[in-house]
Amino acid sequence: MEIIDLTFEPGKAPSGFFKTERKDVCLKSPGIEYTGIIYEFSMSSMAGTYLDLPGHIAETADGQDAANYPLEKLYRRRAVVIRLDRESESGGVTAAELADACPVEIKPGDALIINALGDRQFHEINFRSVFLEEDAVEWIIARKVELLVSDIYESTALIGVFYKLFQAGISTVCCPVNLNKLSVPEIKLTVMPLPVREVTQIPCRVVAEI
Repeated sequence: MEIIDLTFEPGKAPSGFFKTERKDVCLKSPGIEYTGIIYEFSMSSMAGTYLDLPGHIAETADGQDAANYPLEKLYRRRAVVIRLDRESESGGVTAAELADACPVEIKPGDALIINALGDRQFHEINFRSVFLEEDAVEWIIARKVELLVSDIYESTALIGVFYKLFQAGISTVCCPVNLNKLSVPEIKLTVMPLPVREVTQIPCRVVAEI
């Protein structure tokens, strides 16, 4: 088994800020003295790779947050991997492209991974210059997946990609990296956010088992 980390480091994220402050604390007793190190964090919910639940959009909120979202939907999920090789500025990805590139059957409840950019990472192309067309979103919804991990989503025209996915109950993972290293048609996928109440968008670690 090989483990591949699909997580973009929060400190490098272009979409959300992330800051840490270190504090040294002297701990002393009659028998010992040492320095403990603690950290204070200040960050955006879009720092690094992050999980979007349907409640990220107010109109599609379903009452689930990072604390009550079922763990079984995030832990070792079967995920089908669709691979394309789109260049920056190459425009919309269609349903036909996804269907043609889909390597195995997607079963209801699966996770879906779309590596649309080949060996390119999401931050290495012009912002939203490759995106999911409306029919591609409908194709994904029709497969009845529960979780989508993709290096592309919305266009600059704002055609409602996230709104439609969330309305269908599909959660998303944004800004993943290393999708190009997923060389098999299906994997086990684990998403690890902190269980924070009333938060519907949160940084997370994402790992794939091959």
